[in-house]
Amino acid sequence: MSRYRGPRLRITRRLGDLPGLTRKSARRAYPPGQHGQNRKKRSEYAIRLEEKQKLRFNYGITEKQLLRYVRKARRVTGSTGQVLLQLLEMRLDNTVFRMGMAPTIPAARQLVNHGHVTVNGRPVNIASYQCRPGEEIAVRNREQSKKLVEANLQYPGLANLPNHLEFDKTKMQGKVNGVIEREWVALQVNELLVVEYYSRQA
Repeated sequence: MSRYRGPRLRITRRLGDLPGLTRKSARRAYPPGQHGQNRKKRSEYAIRLEEKQKLRFNYGITEKQLLRYVRKARRVTGSTGQVLLQLLEMRLDNTVFRMGMAPTIPAARQLVNHGHVTVNGRPVNIASYQCRPGEEIAVRNREQSKKLVEANLQYPGLANLPNHLEFDKTKMQGKVNGVIEREWVALQVNELLVVEYYSRQA
């Protein structure tokens, strides 16, 4: 399955609030579809699948990419679920979003893909680039790039900047000071269920 490009509110109605996917909130609080209001008791598999889908849609990654991140997290010592969240949070598109340069992760991905963002002074147009502590992330020194980010900074997606990042709005540059801690992850997700979901197939 490739990256989702359909209606975003339909996803948030089914999975709950996904801060990285959209800033809009659905008028109806129940899931979409004919049987949205009278759902049966969900199976163990359905619960795990839902948690996995939250990660996929919030961070805008494909099934193949998520499976790759799970395998990578397994090779690192420590809690696999926590390492998985750190890998996803340290992606360049998500870091740009968390710094407030874009209102959503898809918008941040577009900024990166179109070459508006630099890492340590060099343009990087790969959204999945893993940011490392000590790296400086800034807006490219071009009129068009600065105007785009200036407009986005008026309405940041999330109000609070995580403690592993710093960002100077006047200079339009930020720095990664460390790896994100679990309590700063904005998405409400049970990462252990995601690891369990993949334990059968990865």
